[in-house]
Amino acid sequence: MGSDRASTRLAPTEPAATPGGAAAPGGTAVARRRAAPVWLPPAVAALAGLVSGAWRLGVPSLWRDEAATIDAAQRPVRQILPLLAHVDAVNGAYYLFLHPVIVVLGSSPAAIRAPSVAAMAVAAGFTAALGRRLAAAAGLPAPGLTGLLAGLLLVAAPEATRYAQDARPYAIATMFATAATYLLVRALADGRWRWWGAYGAALACAGLFNLFALLLIVAHGLSVLALRAGPAAGRPPRGQLARWAAAAAAAAAALTPLLVAGYRQRTQVAWLTRPGWHAARMLAAGLAGSRAALLPVALLAFAGAAAGLVPRRAAGLTPGLIALPWLAAPALILLGASQAHPLYTARYVEFSQPALALLCAAGLSWLAGAAARRPRLGLAGPVAWLPSAAIIVILAVLLAGPQQAVRRPGAWADNLRRASAVLAGHERPGDAVLYLPASRRIVAMAYPRPWWRLRDIALARSPAASATLSGTEVSPAVLDQRFAGVRRVWLVTLRGVRRPPPDSGTDQEKTALIGQLHLLGRWHAGDLILRLYGR
Repeated sequence: MGSDRASTRLAPTEPAATPGGAAAPGGTAVARRRAAPVWLPPAVAALAGLVSGAWRLGVPSLWRDEAATIDAAQRPVRQILPLLAHVDAVNGAYYLFLHPVIVVLGSSPAAIRAPSVAAMAVAAGFTAALGRRLAAAAGLPAPGLTGLLAGLLLVAAPEATRYAQDARPYAIATMFATAATYLLVRALADGRWRWWGAYGAALACAGLFNLFALLLIVAHGLSVLALRAGPAAGRPPRGQLARWAAAAAAAAAALTPLLVAGYRQRTQVAWLTRPGWHAARMLAAGLAGSRAALLPVALLAFAGAAAGLVPRRAAGLTPGLIALPWLAAPALILLGASQAHPLYTARYVEFSQPALALLCAAGLSWLAGAAARRPRLGLAGPVAWLPSAAIIVILAVLLAGPQQAVRRPGAWADNLRRASAVLAGHERPGDAVLYLPASRRIVAMAYPRPWWRLRDIALARSPAASATLSGTEVSPAVLDQRFAGVRRVWLVTLRGVRRPPPDSGTDQEKTALIGQLHLLGRWHAGDLILRLYGR
């Protein structure tokens, strides 16, 4: 298969180099003995990810999607499976994975978020390992340091922290997407089927936890085709394109039942709207960490994408060739497709965040190498990294505020902890509750104790009994009968619309019944609004 030659060509061994990029004068053997072990950058990045993710893990309030996680994952497996036949099939793997976590650790915010913290930490480790290999292949200085910077930049990204502290599947999908990309690089360098098999499995797992992660197939396909069209010295051996296609096709085929189920349940994303330029700008700012960080991050990413395009030695793989399609293709495809049928929200492409970290780390490494190659600047050896270090300090300052913001109690759109506290402080025996629309009932699952004391007069069958997330409701006539003896009722809805469009005839009846009462109080808990009415 020519795999040995391919390995040398596509992923060359790290040269013995000084931090500035010049060859070490003392001899290769001595320099290699002094070099840090290859496992150290991934281990440090993963440890940093664990520490960062665990800090203030339980402080942000649970939000409505995490309430849905609790509702579904705490059920027995025999009740989770029927639920997936009705709703949320695309999140079924995550609910089944989290079920034993809740059984063992409970459903506190820290407990249910812990797997996401671990997953994002592993993603940081894979990012560091991938950054080291790509930097070495592209001839960038200090590949080990470049890889470490890539992993730490992912840890420093506020959006990565947000989804590391979110009991939803996006951190796990990011982990598998990063692992799949790492395995793609190894497979292209080695060529043996064991790497391609592992790559296909990781790709399937990424799609299992986020169907849109299958857009990685397009990104990786662009990378493989660009590699085939590049310089002859950097091309993979023949047959690699076919092996990539076989592995990617197998991953997609394995998820075909989930794709069909997701299409049948597509009404779950009916709340999405057509994204415009504002959505694209918000995505760019979110990936960069803030609007203020957008320009320096974009310049670093541009330098990283160009790094290694004209290396001192022939190399096929470069950070830009792998990371640029990974960063751009999924977002562009989803934004474009959403012009016809809205499917886009920023968290669906969170798995592309490591690509930006790779590009920025490559940009920092390229800058150090460029400084070392200009004697007039007086920068040599470790001193050549001073410009890059200054940029890192600037980024740290720019990202400190957003990092604090994602760890605040009201970091998410819904502050369900505050809503629960409002109820606990103002409810009275005999109070009723109405959810408008019925899907808002899910908010009661996050901090349930105060909600249990309210009479849910519209509920016919509980969520568990009806194999749904929000239960089924009684007819308008039955609701009218139950409402007759109510003195006070809480109305739960969302910010922005005083009277939300009704989902059903029962919702219309709720609006009519509420109109008979007087407003006694109103409280905001993020986007959630609690109104108390009395006779």
